[in-house]
Amino acid sequence: MVFRGLAWLAGMTLSGCVSVAHTEHLIAEAWRYATDPHGSKVILSGPLVENGQVDIQFFRVPRVDKKNNSWVELIYDLPNGSLADVKAISLTYKSDKPLIIKLSQKDYGRLGDKSYAHYQIKLPQTGGVISKTVSLESFSRPGWTPMWSSDKGLIKENINALYFVPDLTDKGGGSANLNITELALL
Repeated sequence: MVFRGLAWLAGMTLSGCVSVAHTEHLIAEAWRYATDPHGSKVILSGPLVENGQVDIQFFRVPRVDKKNNSWVELIYDLPNGSLADVKAISLTYKSDKPLIIKLSQKDYGRLGDKSYAHYQIKLPQTGGVISKTVSLESFSRPGWTPMWSSDKGLIKENINALYFVPDLTDKGGGSANLNITELALL
């Protein structure tokens, strides 16, 4: 009887570990969003992270003028503060627009050259939930990178967050729906 009780308890403990490991990257404290001050917005039906997943709707206004861009971003703050030991990112998601993953590297942001031309990759829009794994080697800087922005390379130790951005244009703006059910750093 004691043996069965211990086996049951061990099974419950192990199943709890599997469950926690499965959703460890979707804890609420690691996720946030940002929008411009020009009228773009985020629409949520509840908390940003609920039941171990992110479900968010974006509305981006068109670019205001040459000096005032618009933006919408879902941000995942890396738990270790960098991608130092990471070779790939695996994402299970559903998005009605192509989805850009940006690697927020301090060399190109407000602490660097302020070009915001971070290494990025574009994933396809989906009709349903799909999983994609992308190696960090497949990320590149965007075509609009300013000539004056010196490419320092992808420095994993200088990346502190992942930005998930629907591919909405400066000219047209628009809306997008994004659902993320799993994120793994491999």
